[in-house]
Amino acid sequence: MAKALYRKYRPKKLSEVVGQEQVTRALENSLKQNKISHAYLFIGPRGTGKTSVARIFAHEVNGFKYEIEDDYVDIIEIDGASNRGIDNIRELREKAAIAPTSGRYKIYIIDEVHMLTKEAFNALLKTLEEPPKHVIFIMATTDAYKVPVTITSRAQTYTFCLADKKVMFDYLKKVAEKEKINIKDDALQIIVKRGGGSFRDSLSLLDQISTLSSDEITKELVVSAMGLPEDEKINELLNNYLSQDLEATSLSLKQLLVSGVKPETLVDEIISIIIDDPKPELLPLLAKLPDIRAPFAEAKLLVALSQPTMAVSNRTQITSTQSLKIKDKKETKDSTETKEVTVTNVSEQVTENAVSTPADFNWDKFYETVHSLNDAISMQLKNISYDVKGNVLNIYPTKRMEKTILSRDNNLKVLNEAAGGFRVVIHDVGDNPNKSQDLLLSKMSAIMGGEVKNDAGGNPF
Repeated sequence: MAKALYRKYRPKKLSEVVGQEQVTRALENSLKQNKISHAYLFIGPRGTGKTSVARIFAHEVNGFKYEIEDDYVDIIEIDGASNRGIDNIRELREKAAIAPTSGRYKIYIIDEVHMLTKEAFNALLKTLEEPPKHVIFIMATTDAYKVPVTITSRAQTYTFCLADKKVMFDYLKKVAEKEKINIKDDALQIIVKRGGGSFRDSLSLLDQISTLSSDEITKELVVSAMGLPEDEKINELLNNYLSQDLEATSLSLKQLLVSGVKPETLVDEIISIIIDDPKPELLPLLAKLPDIRAPFAEAKLLVALSQPTMAVSNRTQITSTQSLKIKDKKETKDSTETKEVTVTNVSEQVTENAVSTPADFNWDKFYETVHSLNDAISMQLKNISYDVKGNVLNIYPTKRMEKTILSRDNNLKVLNEAAGGFRVVIHDVGDNPNKSQDLLLSKMSAIMGGEVKNDAGGNPF
């Protein structure tokens, strides 16, 4: 059976490690100068070589020849996720007291060390505080913030980084040439992108793709095999989003999803595009897209791409009826900030229900504050509509029970406290003059050719 590429090309010497020169250079110098610490902490994303470097360093410290499959009694690997209890660490401490068999040091490599329990960390700390001279600990973790400072302060810390795209491309190209994998550069770039800077993930993808064809592996073949959306289709979707065309946006999204592209994959691709070319008008999507996961990922994605349409629609309506000029002035005498609003060029009478939401009101912040004060009240705010006129926060319940609960004196007091300088008014059920959500749902219904219900989920397609 052929060995997996990520195992076949695992480095055996520090000099063979790619993309982590800041770490390997320091470790090589410590070996040359014979300045060996009793504890090391390797931190960084998965697949960046932490465990591989730990094994290489453990062998080189002891002067052992390193082979991937070897098994030295003086090099002990421990999975922190499976051996996370205090009893496991106590057993480790007892065995650590025993002198090494053939090497200079007995070396413990603890992978995913952040998984240890609090009690286990305390037991390990005692050994790190007074370690036997013949013991070295090499700890590795993807979540450094979960490792107690009492541990990190007693270890030399080295940070592993995701590989640069050019470094990864050059590395994979060399591997492909050695393995006689005939793959075009633009197809290889897709693997680099999908690998996310992880050598292990990138090599695994190259291994998988290598079986697609005995001839040349093209970009189109890779896109099809991995179920990736075409760049042109994503650009079309984002252009429709930017033009605020809800119908075209929904149609583009539907075409992508029915072609077999998973919504989670599409989300990852859009995020990658925005990060690579951060256009200001696309940045708001970064606040919504990371949370789009199953269940009902398709519906969540459609809503995320539709909401800006509503916001711009309201803004356009206001602009057509009035031109606002807002100036911020700071009064030096009393250090207070005032806003001067001048209304000019009124082309038609502003309707009673035109909504102008002050920029300093944040519904999400308001909701979180209510939630921290009274969870029961915040539950009633989940599905309601609201608008802000002047310094008044108008809340429009959709159910009589919501109206009853929110209108109670004590609860209204909580709402006003959370709203800061805004006065909260609870309206009767059915009083909402701003039907933007209903308008969105009706538009979605017309686009999809059927009924779309506001049932907090579901696949609209």
